[in-house]
Amino acid sequence: MDRRTREIEYEQMLLSRHALLSHKAARRKDAVLERSAYILLSRIRIQGPMSIGELSDAFGLDTSTLNRQTAAAMRSGLVERIPDPQGGMARKFRITDLGARMLDEEREGLVQTLDQIMDDWSDEDIDAFAAFLRHFNTDIERLGGRPWPRP
Repeated sequence: MDRRTREIEYEQMLLSRHALLSHKAARRKDAVLERSAYILLSRIRIQGPMSIGELSDAFGLDTSTLNRQTAAAMRSGLVERIPDPQGGMARKFRITDLGARMLDEEREGLVQTLDQIMDDWSDEDIDAFAAFLRHFNTDIERLGGRPWPRP
C-alpha cells in the first residue's frame, strides 16, 4: 500500500538539503553554533545537567562521539563539567552563561529565517505545519525509544 509516503520521503530528502544549520556551505551567514553544539545545548538546557551516559542514551550515539562533541563545547566555553547535583558518581555537563547566550542567538537567527521563509503563510498554515511536524517527530522518537523533552 502506497500511503503517499513516497512523496513525504522525497520532500524530506529535499528538506535535508536546505538544512538551516547543517554544514558550513548551507548554514546561515550569521550562524553562531555548529549543528551538533546547537542540539547538545538545546537538550541540556531543557533537561538540565547530563552525564555522557545520559547524553548517549538521549541521542543514541556512542560515548566517543559525545566525548568529542562535549570536549569541543567545553573548549568553546559553551558547557562546563560539574559534580552530579543529585550526588551521583558521574560528572555532568551544564550549559554556561555563554552557551545559553549563543543558543538564544542561534535560535533567534533561525526563527528570523523561518519568518522570512513563511512570510506569506497564514497563521493557520504555520500552526498546522508545526502540529504535523511535532506529530512526525514524536512518532520518530516513539519508534526509536528516545523521546525529546519539550517545553
